Amino acid sequence: MVVRMRANRSKSGKRRSHHALSGMRMAACVCGALRRPHRACASCGTYRERVVVDVVARAERGVRRTKRKQKELRASGQAAENKEKEPQTQ
Repeated sequence: MVVRMRANRSKSGKRRSHHALSGMRMAACVCGALRRPHRACASCGTYRERVVVDVVARAERGVRRTKRKQKELRASGQAAENKEKEPQTQ
């Protein structure tokens, strides 16, 4: 099948002129870190100058989860296989 009326470069360019991506807007937190607007700060856990996320507890929970995952992998024998594969990829 043949296109009857081919769109020229000018027409295509005009259509695509609205497809450009814009950068993310960032707001400064009280602690000085950059964060996305209307969201809690990832570094201090505050939103509207109130602490809404306990960052320390979240970090500790993440450490516990990774330790538990590593322990489960070692128990199943998959951790040894992953260690053998890592030097080959480097």
